[in-house]
Amino acid sequence: MTLRLAARLSLPCPTLVRTIVNRAAQRPVPPPRDSITTPEEFLKRIGRSAETKLTPESWEQLWHTNGPQLRKAGLSVQDRRYILWSMEKYRQGEDPADFAHPPKPEKKIRGRGPAVQNGKRLRSRRHR
Repeated sequence: MTLRLAARLSLPCPTLVRTIVNRAAQRPVPPPRDSITTPEEFLKRIGRSAETKLTPESWEQLWHTNGPQLRKAGLSVQDRRYILWSMEKYRQGEDPADFAHPPKPEKKIRGRGPAVQNGKRLRSRRHR
């Protein structure tokens, strides 16, 4: 056995250690600014009715929340990503009025795709 292989086998598995650590708990908790003093006020300011989807008890609990905890709370992927993105923007010192935006509207026109969608055959709309 070579020395390199022996050194590699003696190390603990680094991929398992990475998933155990809650990185949100290690990040600094930003202080409340301006009129945002409660987690409910922050969630109301970022919009998308986030205050009805997530109900943290304290300011620290909101900022120690991570993705798997939001998933257990029953939030959709889009809501989780938006809330975590908004939290990071606030942590960097930006005002929610500057970065909060409404959700992307649904598509009205179907794009290119399979000939059969949702059990219905699509036909060309051009005049023949």
